Amino acid sequence: MHVRDLIDKIGFRHIAGEKALEKKITGLYCCDLLSWVMSHAKHGDAWITVQTHINVVAIASLLDLSCIIIPEDAEIDGASIRKAEEEDIAILSTPLNSFEIFKLLYEHGIK
Repeated sequence: MHVRDLIDKIGFRHIAGEKALEKKITGLYCCDLLSWVMSHAKHGDAWITVQTHINVVAIASLLDLSCIIIPEDAEIDGASIRKAEEEDIAILSTPLNSFEIFKLLYEHGIK
């Protein structure tokens, strides 16, 4: 599955990172502790987090994650959106909570 499929097939809202929509999603990672994400998330993971500040974009870029998924329609500040555009990091949003996102994507074959 590719990042674009989360928008087209599942209905997530695209916030930033148009160029990153063709990235392949190879796994899922759900965590809000940034230092933990840095040491445990893997290249290609879709990262589910309620953190919306600019540092999440830096971590996603550093680890070459496929995208950032923001649950519960948490508000994302403009600086994070601009940085995601600069770094080609896709940010998606959904009203679903983290558990619901993980379960839904797992059911679509992303593990």
